[in-house]
Amino acid sequence: MFDEALEALLNRLGLRPRGSLEPLSGGDIAAVYRLETDRGEVVLKRDDPARLAGEAEGLQALKAATAMLTVPEVWGEGDGWLVMEALTPARRTAAGERTLAEGLRELHGAEPASGEAPHGWARDNACGATPQPNAPLDDGRAFQRERRLLPLTRACHDRGLLDARLRERLEVVAHGLEDWLPDAPSRLVHGDLWSGNVLHTTRGPALIDPAVYRHYPEVDLAMLTLFGAPSEACLEAYWNGAAPADWPRREALFQLYPLLNHLLLFGGVYRDGVARTLTRVEQGG
Repeated sequence: MFDEALEALLNRLGLRPRGSLEPLSGGDIAAVYRLETDRGEVVLKRDDPARLAGEAEGLQALKAATAMLTVPEVWGEGDGWLVMEALTPARRTAAGERTLAEGLRELHGAEPASGEAPHGWARDNACGATPQPNAPLDDGRAFQRERRLLPLTRACHDRGLLDARLRERLEVVAHGLEDWLPDAPSRLVHGDLWSGNVLHTTRGPALIDPAVYRHYPEVDLAMLTLFGAPSEACLEAYWNGAAPADWPRREALFQLYPLLNHLLLFGGVYRDGVARTLTRVEQGG
């Protein structure tokens, strides 16, 4: 029923199973299970050990940065398994949408203990199955160019998923960020905030499956609007009447990275989305 690595981890955590592993939906990259134990239900994830270590670190960082949003507690990880607190799903509500917005604003406003920090993270992690380089840079435009847009543009081109012209356009946009995007202090971001990584639970909205780093906070909003449908009330509550004037252009810019990632992971069906979003950036949103 359990492999030796999982048995050893459960023993180390003092968890005694009461039943078998129950597969959960939504594990496109990793296998996810629910398990009843003598200390209640837990969620278990099986994946590459390095990816799981990065996810565990990300969950702990999010939990420390927001009190308004629920983040599952990490019980332990090792040998390709991650054990987390189980959350009880609930219906999505207007109040929950407002709490999500206010919680994201709280998360994005959290200051590092040591003052301003560079864009990036102390370790690389992963966005889905794609390695995510996070080596810090002081300038956010440089980070978006060197750690996000150019590596995936090259990877997609090398696999024949981008033609030379589309690659050139992406590189022009990447090298022209300083012409319009202001530099700004870095903020902690979830990093993979599509709608499937927001759970509505009996404890309120919850964040799961992070790929955290520090960057422009609009990264999370752009992902949420790309692969989800947050209500107008949610976005209004987040911006609190102070959305950047160039938000449509920023939204498109920060959607290029997840679209390129999906192109790399899932193939040419995402190429037209990359091209359309690139045009929005070129035309100013």
